[in-house]
Amino acid sequence: MNEESISLTERLIALLDHLGIERAHVASNIPGDLAGMAAAYPDRLGGIVLCAPVRLDPEPFVGVAERILTVSGEYGPTFDVTARASSRLAGAQRFLLDNYEAFGWSDVAADCAGELGERVIGFLGGLAADTPHPRIMSEGEHAGITYGIEGSGPALLLLPFFLAPSQWAPVMPRLTEHFTTITLGGRHLGGVAMLEDRARAPTYRAMFRTLIDLMAPQSGEPILDVGSGAGSLDRLLARRLGDANPITGVDANGFLLREAEALAAAEGLADRIRFELGNAIALPFPDETFGCVFSVTVIEECDADKAIAEMVRVATPGGRIGIIVRAIDLPQWWSLDLPEAIRRKVTPPPQSVGHGGVADASLYRRMRRAGLTDLTCFPFLVTLDRPDGPIWRYREDHVLSLLTGEEREVWQAARTAAETDGILLGAHAMHCAVGTKPAA
Repeated sequence: MNEESISLTERLIALLDHLGIERAHVASNIPGDLAGMAAAYPDRLGGIVLCAPVRLDPEPFVGVAERILTVSGEYGPTFDVTARASSRLAGAQRFLLDNYEAFGWSDVAADCAGELGERVIGFLGGLAADTPHPRIMSEGEHAGITYGIEGSGPALLLLPFFLAPSQWAPVMPRLTEHFTTITLGGRHLGGVAMLEDRARAPTYRAMFRTLIDLMAPQSGEPILDVGSGAGSLDRLLARRLGDANPITGVDANGFLLREAEALAAAEGLADRIRFELGNAIALPFPDETFGCVFSVTVIEECDADKAIAEMVRVATPGGRIGIIVRAIDLPQWWSLDLPEAIRRKVTPPPQSVGHGGVADASLYRRMRRAGLTDLTCFPFLVTLDRPDGPIWRYREDHVLSLLTGEEREVWQAARTAAETDGILLGAHAMHCAVGTKPAA
């Protein structure tokens, strides 16, 4: 069997078998990572904590609803997502983090450590899970999933948050007093899996190639990736440019930086890419350091104007700056024959933008206002065509959460018909631009 064809559910079951655990509690920020287990192996799961999900298709969890705790902010996207799911998850418990708004990049465990830890402990304490043998290895890798084991008591699998910098670390001292925590990672889980999957999409690569073509790195020019995440695009760039340009990736998320370093090393690219901890609105580099600076789907989540100003600051005179953001002001599209009432629901893209961030055509004005010249602007349509991939699942989960039970059946029938015809596609727009820092 091709290693890449193994499903995440098969990997998780293989890991539990490897550790000698028949039944474990689980906690995840991304319900899609657990959906297959919940539907196919419900008896392998004890309590299930869905922590601040911004996407949640409740259907795979209906059979285990009485063992589910959803945690959300008191308002904002996670509140809306869990509220919609509650009506279809009879018996599930719901907990609101007091006066808190959570996004896909929020550091929930750091921001709400006490509240979150106590609620998880209290909920899981009333449900059954196996206590692992004390002699199992404290860390390792199996079925492509890395793991680290701490504490004692019933097994609790901690799946990665999407983009939270601290992951589960702030609540670990409390959790390890009550559970044998098994913290998971690797390229097949969480945000890393989605970033890797996204970077494999042919049209996403075409968009990135266009950005780099317009920036036109000259031999020897240092290149900076602001918000490098798992380093997926940096590895593409390193393979394209060879040794001609030193590449630096900077990110505020230490978890993603560690995963990026491991992935670069695994592909023999560790000597071509350097990863550093840093914030997009206060880059840890001197003025006029890089000939090319780029950022892809990052400044939606921070003060966009400050981030653009920082990119300009660290670019050399005549240096090029390329930025890509999500386009929440443009429709998304699915290759499905749907009634108009459903199409109206699924055409608006998720409104995923933070306070001060940019995810619309104002990107172009902002870059011009920052002093960039020779601006080339190009909205781009990215097509997804791997319905078994994590980034497709993440986007479709949002759609499914909006539909009634009857509408969901219509969606699934249309989806099956499109897949049978070999034209199952989804597409969403991005705003892209490249500008030049004036030479004087």
